[in-house]
Amino acid sequence: MSYSDYVLTPGQRTGRLSLAMAWWALFSAMFWLYIAVASAQTVGITNTIIGMALTIATYGAINAVLSRYGARTGLTVELFSRSLFGVLGSALATLIFAATAIYYAVFEGAIIAAAFHSYFGGNLKLWYALVVLYALPLVAGGVQNWLDRLNGWLLPVYSIGIVAAVIATAAHHGSGIAWPHGGSTGMPGWLSSYLIYMGVYIMMMYTFDYARFGRAEDEGFHASVTFGWVFYLLTFGLNGLIGIYLVSAWGVAGTETGVVDAMIKSLGFGGLLVILVSQTRINSANYYLASSNLDALATRLFRLVLPRWVFVIVAGVIAYLLMLTDVLSYLLKALAWQGVFVTAWVGIALVYIALARPTSEVLPEVRRDRLQPVAAGAVVWVLASGVGIWLTQQTAYPRLAELAPLITLALSAGGYAAVARVAPPAVLPSAEQVHVAEQQMA
Repeated sequence: MSYSDYVLTPGQRTGRLSLAMAWWALFSAMFWLYIAVASAQTVGITNTIIGMALTIATYGAINAVLSRYGARTGLTVELFSRSLFGVLGSALATLIFAATAIYYAVFEGAIIAAAFHSYFGGNLKLWYALVVLYALPLVAGGVQNWLDRLNGWLLPVYSIGIVAAVIATAAHHGSGIAWPHGGSTGMPGWLSSYLIYMGVYIMMMYTFDYARFGRAEDEGFHASVTFGWVFYLLTFGLNGLIGIYLVSAWGVAGTETGVVDAMIKSLGFGGLLVILVSQTRINSANYYLASSNLDALATRLFRLVLPRWVFVIVAGVIAYLLMLTDVLSYLLKALAWQGVFVTAWVGIALVYIALARPTSEVLPEVRRDRLQPVAAGAVVWVLASGVGIWLTQQTAYPRLAELAPLITLALSAGGYAAVARVAPPAVLPSAEQVHVAEQQMA
């Protein structure tokens, strides 16, 4: 049983180190090196460091709240969204989450395929297939059974490899490096950098689905180390500065493939292995979350109850088919639109948690027969997201387009704070009723 459609009971939770190792798969994505490079080339390294510091503080604070709540309730994003948006409204949250995880799996998997194709040659479509096929068995067992050990073993390999790349680059180039200065964006550079990092608020949803595996006694550790500021200090801060250094030193293009080129230039075949390890770790998380949310979506819409490994295969097939298309031509726009919905979801989730002041005795109602198809929160979510997408796409006011994530967050949070006081979401009055919910969620 995958428990993707069930409140996770205390007996299904996992240990502190086990959950930390499973989650820290996300630490080693090449994307974190790339996003720092993209920011530095846009607004310069100084503004990027300031924006990065503010981002680390923001992500640390938000994910501390979400991780504590996820661990306390045992809910997934889909189950939690039932209380926020209603039964049908939560299906949209699940669909967006699953699609985003698959898109990131495509993006990161394509990096491995491109690196191996560049190094060894051959048919790129075959490399795509191999990248997908080797990843799927690694995530079939889930967080409790395998992902913790897989990522625990691979973490030192990535860490040693990335440090070795810095040492090799320093030995080759010394201090003669042209650091990026960026240009003007019409607003403070540090704010532009901060807004760039708001584009990956999907990490908040990732946190929620992983944090449910945490034990009550480990809440503090997970809130600060596993999902909090320690994780983001290393993931955004350390990785980002290394990415800027490697790309600047080697003078390669400031793209994700440029980061790959810098790694291979630094370490040769060793750099290729570091890329393989890093992308294997991140895609273990991407495929796990894609499959668990596809599972929940199938259960929600079609009452189709199947083992999660079936949806692992489904996620892999979808990812491979997307790789065969000109995915980059529409991937970034799709992620931008989905990012607006995710940002609005975060605003609503934080307001709900703040208003509910949850304890172990008060949990949100998640049983289908006790909830409306569409709740007032869904209206707020769609309207705020619609405004955010319009702001993102319009060209008449470029400053507003850049500020779209902040405006969306404010609209969703403010709107939900208003409607929640008029139509408060239903709750389970006691912890014992969670067991009733488990029996009725099918």
